[in-house]
Amino acid sequence: MITRFAAHVTFRRFVYLLLAVIAWLPFPLHAQDVADAPVPPEVVTRGDDGAVIVRATRVARAPVIDGRLDDETYLDVQPIGGFIQQEPVEGAPATEPTEVWLLYDDRNLYVSARCYDSRPDLDVLTELRRDHNNIIQNENFTVVFDTFYDHRNGFFFQTNALGAFRDQSIVDDQLSTSWNGVWNVRTGRFDRGWTLEMVIPFKTLRYLGSGPQVWGINFRRIVKWKNEFSYLTAMPRAFGTGNAIGRMNNAGTLVGLETPRQSKNLEFKPYGVSTLTTDNTARPRFSNRFTPNAGMDFKYGLTRSLIADVTVNTDFAQVEEDVQQVNLTRFNLFFPEKRDFFLEGQGIFAFGGASFGSGSPGDVPIMFFSRRIGLTNGQAVPVLGGGRVTGRSGRYSMGGVNIQTGDKAYAAAVTTNFTAVRIKRDVLRRSNIGFVGTHRHPLSGEQSTLAGVDSNLFLFANVTANMYYARTDTSGTPSEGSASYRGRFEYAGDRFGWTTDHLLVGPQFDPQLGFARRLDFRKTTLEARYSPRPRRRNLVRKFYYTASLDYITNAQATQLQNRTYSGQFQTDFQNSDQVTVEYTRDYELIPQAFTISTGVSIPARSYDYQGLRTSYALGQQRRVSGRVTVARGSFYDGTKTDAIYTGRVAVSRHVAIEPGVTINWVRLPFGDFTTRLINSRLVVTPSPRLSVSSLLQYNAVPHALSSSVRLRWEYLPASELFVVYSDVRNTLPTPISPALQNRSVAVKVTRLLRF
Repeated sequence: MITRFAAHVTFRRFVYLLLAVIAWLPFPLHAQDVADAPVPPEVVTRGDDGAVIVRATRVARAPVIDGRLDDETYLDVQPIGGFIQQEPVEGAPATEPTEVWLLYDDRNLYVSARCYDSRPDLDVLTELRRDHNNIIQNENFTVVFDTFYDHRNGFFFQTNALGAFRDQSIVDDQLSTSWNGVWNVRTGRFDRGWTLEMVIPFKTLRYLGSGPQVWGINFRRIVKWKNEFSYLTAMPRAFGTGNAIGRMNNAGTLVGLETPRQSKNLEFKPYGVSTLTTDNTARPRFSNRFTPNAGMDFKYGLTRSLIADVTVNTDFAQVEEDVQQVNLTRFNLFFPEKRDFFLEGQGIFAFGGASFGSGSPGDVPIMFFSRRIGLTNGQAVPVLGGGRVTGRSGRYSMGGVNIQTGDKAYAAAVTTNFTAVRIKRDVLRRSNIGFVGTHRHPLSGEQSTLAGVDSNLFLFANVTANMYYARTDTSGTPSEGSASYRGRFEYAGDRFGWTTDHLLVGPQFDPQLGFARRLDFRKTTLEARYSPRPRRRNLVRKFYYTASLDYITNAQATQLQNRTYSGQFQTDFQNSDQVTVEYTRDYELIPQAFTISTGVSIPARSYDYQGLRTSYALGQQRRVSGRVTVARGSFYDGTKTDAIYTGRVAVSRHVAIEPGVTINWVRLPFGDFTTRLINSRLVVTPSPRLSVSSLLQYNAVPHALSSSVRLRWEYLPASELFVVYSDVRNTLPTPISPALQNRSVAVKVTRLLRF
């Protein structure tokens, strides 16, 4: 029945259906006033139970956004202070004071801060790229807003002392890099630290409606040279330092804010691009083929919390090249989505507790993986157009995508329609239940439908449970064995932690609009952790002792496929360095022979092997930072030795080199081989809105040398110019070596128009 319905879904019907669902859903009332709110001129109150309430102040005259904090407003309005440490001493006052002002007018929200520092000469200042994770490794400040006051979702804005931009959305307490907003920030220096001024247009945010608001709010200050984390509200160390700012249930409450009447909330973003392409691997070959193109993205706010997007003739010429990986397994590799249109709103499609972002989900399938759209057999396929609706209505979060792609003969791609729908309903205080459905409908060939339900339960501060059940229906494929389900329970305390996880993926489970690393298996995972903190914290912050077991059979549980015992010891130092030692013992059944390297095949039978891995991570307070890993052990009746380095060399505040080296020496009875993967990225960032990066990669196994250069200039907020060059060469000896395989040069301009 699901397949018959999905097969007739057109874009128009899809939009009508989603709007009908939206119209049916209840819309919440505004949040009520909060008791014990600060009375002017006070701007913050702290309750005996740790609850924090802050008040925003309306200003008649907007502050000048220059990072100096010399406007009279900062003398007239009291600052918010009293930050509380999470690390290294939980619950203690921050050792470096922070003062924050929260102001607003009819158009914008202003967040300003004065960050005092007793040793500004030790500040770590190395990253200016927009949205880069390294910003958290600098002296930085973050503000988050829970605009629906639902204690689970929000918006994240971060900058460092150099004035870098980083923004994210928060979905069910998890940070999602898939959101980009229009805002501005400027920073400054003074003799006792640094200052910042952010301006965030109300148009950039989603919230319930106009008028008086009650939001959730939190601030975080990281003094990197001390490795100190402090917040507006007390945050348990058990939350960890990476994602604690996303725990909106522990945030403070913001009152006194009045949002403006709903405007048109309309955006147009046209683009123009010209590409020059050479491809010597195509048949027939072509050289310097000139291709002009143009298109547009359109965004409309159905309400302040529901946004509709339409894309026409979408182009992704500006997307960065994938970083290559070495695969010594028989399973698929995962490469993250990097295309802006598909990244926005991505977090709402997270399903069943699977990780969703740049990291690999491991063996857990992803039900909707947008990289399946517009890419076939490693080739880009034309995206003719499509639409998306994402947002909230009452207790419901929802997302819907419908995309139409064209054909491409030499990529074996046919015209295809892709549809994905996700609906979640909030239950309890921080939990949710939901549904996901996807449908892939090619003009010719097999159709595929997926439907699944899940539940994500946040039972206590450190206790979570995730469950899902999903089925696929693919033309010409038996329905038996087409299901997947998972149950996971985790306790994540600061000193103790344990996890149980059971996952099944049937042999016919086929998420053609998703990603599955492997099929036909049943996996049970048990993990226990003990992580004490030494009484004397002069050198070491925390120890970790972790033991785990992975037990994998076929889906019918009649045959053991993998069994892995693992023991790990890790030490976190006060200066953010880290050392890890891990021992693993594996049993693996190879059901069918597979090729692990050119001319080397692993025979089908069972193997026992073990290995020891040691790594040391250098914190970014050093000019040369990164992680060095060495490993040695048995491997398929032979041996394997690994040497890996990924890191960063900070030449200056504006120039950095990021080298990476992976070498595997494999000696097997079936043949010896060595893999070498070397890459190096040069990053030049004259300003937060202008960056040039080049990536050089050499992979010895396919004898490939690739290079790319990418210039990005944000000449106006969210309006950009890109110049991108890339090529791939074969390093095997030829009369002209290395021989060119393909090359492209693209120039793309976008312009954001807001109404």
